[in-house]
Order: sequence, then structure tokens, then C-alpha cells
Amino acid sequence: MVFHPRPDLWSLDPNVLHLNHGSYGAVPRRTQEVAAKLRAEMEANPMAWFRRLPDRLAASRRELAAYLGADPDGFALVPNASAGVTVALSTVPIASGERIVITDHAYGAIRYAAERASRLRGAELITARIPLEADDDELVAVVADALDERTAAVVVDQISSATARVFPVDRLVRLCREAGIPVIVDGAHAPGLLDHPVADDADFWTGNFHKWPCAPRGTAGLVVTERWRDRTRPLITSWGEYDDMPARFDQQGTNDYVPWLAAPTSLEVLERDLDWPRRRSWLSAMLTDACGTVANALGTTLPDVTSPAPTMRLVELPACLSATNVTERIALRNRAAEQIGAELAVTSFGDRSFLRLSAHAYNSPRDYELLADHLRTLMRER
Repeated sequence: MVFHPRPDLWSLDPNVLHLNHGSYGAVPRRTQEVAAKLRAEMEANPMAWFRRLPDRLAASRRELAAYLGADPDGFALVPNASAGVTVALSTVPIASGERIVITDHAYGAIRYAAERASRLRGAELITARIPLEADDDELVAVVADALDERTAAVVVDQISSATARVFPVDRLVRLCREAGIPVIVDGAHAPGLLDHPVADDADFWTGNFHKWPCAPRGTAGLVVTERWRDRTRPLITSWGEYDDMPARFDQQGTNDYVPWLAAPTSLEVLERDLDWPRRRSWLSAMLTDACGTVANALGTTLPDVTSPAPTMRLVELPACLSATNVTERIALRNRAAEQIGAELAVTSFGDRSFLRLSAHAYNSPRDYELLADHLRTLMRER
């Protein structure tokens, strides 16, 4: 079955190639309209808005938990997955001299969170180094080798940001549980990409709704297993301090709660207008072919990533466009936006750099054909 692109559902600039949905997402028109009405209601009577807010937040939270298949009693709303991981790291007891384990595929902000937790607790941060082309057995073995009697917590990706790989999270969670080590799953990209995103038996799981489910930015979920719920607290102390989990996360002062209330509308768009699970499968196949076209234009190949993310792929960059440090990646990303009108993610792993291309319902094969043509121009102007 061939799905036709639906850019009409968004307000994206048609003169731009939007090929980086994986970073900031894109909010459908319908959700924007709902959010605008909610903001107008808030400004018409702020007192009434905040008086009615608790019940509305609880209802929205339950809808979002149901979408994930998560236990609503252990599901809290947080601004993003980085905040979710930070909450988890602040909850798990980590003593001086103990260890936190992450992998070298970890998102930069998650690494920073682990570094801060290690620094504050006097702990040691251990990085398990997993080759890009490692299969699942090799990946699990590397993580297993990094664990010992001093390991206090493990943070693992579900879908890695820089390398767009689906990790064997169920196996990693089982490994950690058998060793009696708390495991925190960074599922930032999982909602909307995986049919069952919440990792069973993980101590903590967190994922973003603003990426593939297209919710307003600032909407994410934190799932906490029953063992940790009593001691899990939001990062800001506010009036919900003595409420039960998850209500204590609902209101933290005068934050903007419109994204959390409008988020279920985006889920309706995915279900009613996009037939999302089937469209996602079609987009995955389309993106595989499209990335081959882009790689041919660059004179490179597609890295052999085990279990690539459904609608994100890596294309290796040639030496003339190599961007292995943050400054170079930002410069190349900005040049692509300014010179060829393409919004791209540029990532690196080890000494290799990549375009990380995304696809959502507003994309078509033609977008990637145009990118391939434009990249030839960008290479000539290097």
C-alpha cells in the first residue's frame, strides 16, 4: 500500500525540506488550534484556569498513559526525556565510590545528567563502548562486562539519538534486574515508533511525545515502577510535594500546561487522519530506499546498523563534509539550512559523521531526491 504525504495537516514552510522530525517534531494544525483556544481561555480568566487545571491535567495524563500502555498510577508528565532521566538519577541511591553505567550511544544531555549525578554523589561514571555495527548479542555482552558489584545504576537508550538504533532493551532490563541493579531507560524516541514503547520491568522509563506523536514541545512521560514511586519527586518542589505519585508532578507553579492538555489531540490526528502504524511501516521502507539515493549522491554508503529505527536512518558523510565535533556539526547543519533549504540532523559516532534523516507523514520520496541533488551543490561549494 502506498500512502500519500499529508503536509496539509501541518503548517510547515513548503519551501523547506523538513527532514529532521526526530529533533523537535512538528505540531499538526489541529493541535495548534486547540492549544491556541486553551491559551485564550487561560488569559481570559487566569484564576479560573488554574482552579480547573488539576482535573484537566489528570485526565490528559491518563490519556497519554493509555496511549503508551503504561500503568497510570506510575505515569507522570515531565517536560522532556532529559528531565525524566534526571529525576530517575536523583531518586536512585548512589553512594560515594559506586558507579553509574551509560553507553557511548547516549544522548549528550543524558551523559551530562549522569556526569552531574556522579559528581554530586562522588560516584564513578563508566561508559560501555559499543561498536556501531555490533549486533544485539555483542551489545548486551559489552554492557554486561561493564557491570560489577559497585554498579548503582544503569542508563540505556531505547532508540539512540546519534546512531538511530533500536537497543535490545528487554534483554538489558532483564540483565540489570538479575544483577539487582536499577535500570533507567531513555526512551526519548520510542513513543510513536515502537508498538509497545514502555520497557517492561524497567525501574524508570521516559519518553517524548513531541517527537513522533507530534505533541506540543515540552510534553514527555516518566514511568516509574511501584518500588520507586513513594520516593520519586519532581525536580522542582511545589504544592504537590505531599501528593501521591503521579499527581505530585502535575503542577509546579505557573508553568505553561497548555502542551500537556493539547497533546491528546495529536494522538487523534495520528489515529484518525494518518492510520499511523501502517503509515509508519510504509515510511520505514520508503526511507530505506531514499537514504540509498542520498548515499549515492554523496558517494558513501549506509552503515550496517543492527535494528535501525523505523523512521530514522544514518547516511555516512564523505570526508569533504566530515563533522566530528560539535562546532563542525552545527556549521554543516546551518550551511545546509541556509544554502540548500534543508533542515537536517548531523551526528557523529567515534571518528565518523552522518546525516540522520527522518520521515514523517508530511514527507515523500521526492523530498529525499531533492536533498540528493542539493547535496551535490553543497559538496561543490565546500
